[in-house]
Formats: sequence, C-alpha cells, structure tokens
Amino acid sequence: MTLQFSDALASTSLPVPSRLEAFIAANSFDRPTLVMDGDLVAHQFQALQAGLGRAHIHYAIKANPTREIIERLVHLGSSFDAASRGEIELCLSLGADPSKISFGNTIKRASDIAFAHSVGITLFSVDAEEELHKIAAHAPGAQVYIRLIVKASEADWPLSRKFGCDRDMALGLLQMARDLGLDPVGFSFHVGSQTRKAEMWAPTLDEMVRIWTAAQDAGFALELLNIGGGFPAFHGEAIDAPTDYAARVMELVTARFGDVPRIMAEPGRGLVAEAGVIVSEVLLVSRKSDRDMHRWVYLDIGRFSGLAETEGEAIRYQFTTDKDGGAVGPCILAGPSCDSADVLYEKRPVNMPMTLSAGDRVLIRNTGAYTSSYSSVGFNGFPPLDVVVI
Repeated sequence: MTLQFSDALASTSLPVPSRLEAFIAANSFDRPTLVMDGDLVAHQFQALQAGLGRAHIHYAIKANPTREIIERLVHLGSSFDAASRGEIELCLSLGADPSKISFGNTIKRASDIAFAHSVGITLFSVDAEEELHKIAAHAPGAQVYIRLIVKASEADWPLSRKFGCDRDMALGLLQMARDLGLDPVGFSFHVGSQTRKAEMWAPTLDEMVRIWTAAQDAGFALELLNIGGGFPAFHGEAIDAPTDYAARVMELVTARFGDVPRIMAEPGRGLVAEAGVIVSEVLLVSRKSDRDMHRWVYLDIGRFSGLAETEGEAIRYQFTTDKDGGAVGPCILAGPSCDSADVLYEKRPVNMPMTLSAGDRVLIRNTGAYTSSYSSVGFNGFPPLDVVVI
C-alpha cells in the first residue's frame, strides 16, 4: 500500500542524554547493543516515588532484568514484581529482602510457589480457583490479591483478557481464599502499558472501584490495592514529567478509593525505558522497484533480537543517525532475519536521511524496557541483544 509523506513518522531531533551519547561516541560496537545509564534509572525511580508518595514501587522485573539495574534498585529500596522463580532468584541473589518481592504472575508452577514460600515470599497474585488451590497447598497462610480484568483501557498497548477475572468471580475467589486458610488482602489491575496521560486512568479506576466497593459491602476488609503499571516513556508523543504524572494518578486513585492502607505500583517501562539507547547498524538500503516510493532500510536488529514491541506499530521508537540534518524521506524499517514478519514499521514509515547507507550507525532511543528481555537466544544465528550498563 502506498502512503503519503504526511503519514510518515519523522525521526526525533532530540539529543541522546549526554552521558549515554558520550559513551556511545567513544566506543565501537560489532553487534546490536543496549547501553543503559544506571544514574538515569535511579533518577527516574526517585522521580516516580516522589509522585507516588505513599504507594510503594514494585519494579516489574520483566521490563529489564539486567543484574546491574536490579542491584541499583535494591540499594534504592525498591520492591519487586516477579513473574517466575528465575526473577525471584535474581532479586534474592542481589540482596533483595523476600518481604519486598511479590509473585505477581497469575500463572505459576506449583513447585515455584513452594520455592517462593520456602524463601520467605508471602504475597501472591491469583485470578482463578485452581491457582488458589495450588497456593493453599504449597504456600499455606499466604496473602493473596485477586487480579481483576480490565475492559476500559486507553493505553497504547492494552493488555488482553489473558489476565484477570470479572467482578463476580473476584468476589467468589476472596471467599474461597478465606475458606482455604489464605489471607485475601485486596485487588490488583493493570491499566495497560504506555498509558500516556494520567487522565486515561479514570475509566479503569471507575471500573475497579465498583468491584472494590462490592467486596467491602460483602464483608471483606480489603487493605491492599495494586494499581499495576502503565507509567509511560517518551515514544514520540508528549508525556508528563514522571513526578507530575505519578502524583496525578495518585490523586485519581485517592479520590475514588480513599485512604487504602497499602498501595503498590508496578512501573516497568516508565522506570527504565528512557535510560537506554540501542546502538544498531544499517545493513542494507534498497527499493523493491524503480517505481517504489519508499526505501527499505534493514537494520542489524529486528523483532526477534529485541524490538518485539513494534508488533502492530503501537510503540513508536525514535531514531537518530550520524547523517541527521539533511534531507529525509520515508523508509520502511525491517530487521535482518529470514522471516517475513521481521518488519518494524511499514504502515507508518519512518523518515530517515536520504544519504543513509550500509554501515551507518543508527541509535534507537528510549529502548531500556522490553528489548533485552524480549531478545531471542539467537534466531537465524544472529546474536541476542548485548547490554552494557554505565
């Protein structure tokens, strides 16, 4: 399909943060590499915590599990949202206290529940009857929170019906948890990844507070509200500063839920994305015919080596090159693998320099989240995304 120039996304003219820029300029890279600035992660953590106030950050490890990042967050006093035994072991190995780790995946192996219980983890997420039975059998007396399904989401990357349950089932699970000897402490939800404006939380919060109130009316003394993630990073559209954004979210939460004793938040993208830049290289620039309006630019990184979130073109990464400043034109961006699905942006091509050619360096900005953790072990023999933390 032929697109007009007005549909193309211009590459950003914003500078890469100076410490990252200096490190990248001073080094060569023979493979795609994610360069993370640990100081920027720390700054973002403190900025989000300032806005969240009494809500405790449980970093969503899946966003970026790099050891140096986890260790830095441990030292900052962060708590953690773990999805697996591997993530739990990672946090414990770097000094995290088990009391600051929640097992937030609603789909858990029984032996992993038993492991978590054995190392002192007491807080588990659940959205199904069978999961409650597993937890009761392998983590007796544990605290559980029920994950609610979210139907109203304005996020760029809404979560599917894979997670959560509806109102009636949630109330039933609270009672079942109590009957099984567990401690049902509250609810969790996720508004959807990359919710760019705090006001976009309002429909979800309105939906969630009705269930919260119904549970209280049914006699459950709820004490924990887990508001999940959704905190955004800059991917081409304006977002509020992290402290302002988080503070506004908390205003919306407090206006509906009042003085909840315990509030958790699980930022992932919003905490680490803007602290990372991927250094990549152009492998080929071509056209499919003499009449083709768009160039094809093939990078040495694609969907299978870290850029999985280009699926559906929902996340719009920003690019800078050494040839910025001259004439630009629309390009279809693709990865290097022998898979026809390995195309990054085609519906809305990216404006890139007309002089771009094989061997040129391309920096992909704000890629500290969901890149290294999505990278394959080596599809087609291409190396997985390397990570350097400065």
